[in-house]
Amino acid sequence: MCEMRKRGVSAAVICSEPFVKLARAQARVFGVPDLALIVIPHPLGGLNIEGVASRAETANPQLQALIRQIAR
Repeated sequence: MCEMRKRGVSAAVICSEPFVKLARAQARVFGVPDLALIVIPHPLGGLNIEGVASRAETANPQLQALIRQIAR
């Protein structure tokens, strides 16, 4: 995602809450401190379909906000 963002492509990373600090640090290290993060509750792995749907419901408003921001 960092390389895409550097090339001007709109990009975001979906990460669960415990990994936000790491994701921001990695984005800075790779030269894109403004990389958008979509934050979902932890965990994602091992969830049933209802749990995954719940994470998607959390991510959706954040994604919509990013799309609106890019469209301006």
